[in-house]
Amino acid sequence: MIPIMTNRHLYQFGERAGLRLLALLICWSVTASAQSTVHLGETRAAFSVRATHLLGFENAKNNSGGTLSIHDDLLQFQPNGKTGARVKIGSIGDVVLGEESKQIGGLPMTLGKAAVPYGGGRALSLVTHKKYDTMTLEYVDDDGGVHGAIFELQKRQAEDVKGQLVLIR
Repeated sequence: MIPIMTNRHLYQFGERAGLRLLALLICWSVTASAQSTVHLGETRAAFSVRATHLLGFENAKNNSGGTLSIHDDLLQFQPNGKTGARVKIGSIGDVVLGEESKQIGGLPMTLGKAAVPYGGGRALSLVTHKKYDTMTLEYVDDDGGVHGAIFELQKRQAEDVKGQLVLIR
């Protein structure tokens, strides 16, 4: 006996084939875009993030805000509107990342937590913390002296900076 295919069966077969074809096209486009190569030419685009220099660089004040940037083979911290410190990326020996948190709100928040009845200030302390990343650099200067610098960056930015440093090295 020969099976008879109705229009309904043909429609379901066509619908499944269409879905398979669509899935195949999506997979092909993802793999094709993943295989595109990126050429690091003679000039690299500068990478910069906002950071706070906690301590370490000679030409920058402690706890000063500014821009931490990577251009060609230099890591530079430039405080707002001032000349900054530069380190050759090849002289950086180690980069250590950390994660910290600090309480925000200052004195008004502290007084507000004290005024909340029934220990509610403790619950308020749970949500008044800001997380940030720390990045510690160990580098060697031109005279062979070993130095270190510590920076505070926004959450998840330290990994980006370290990735850029590894990419350039």
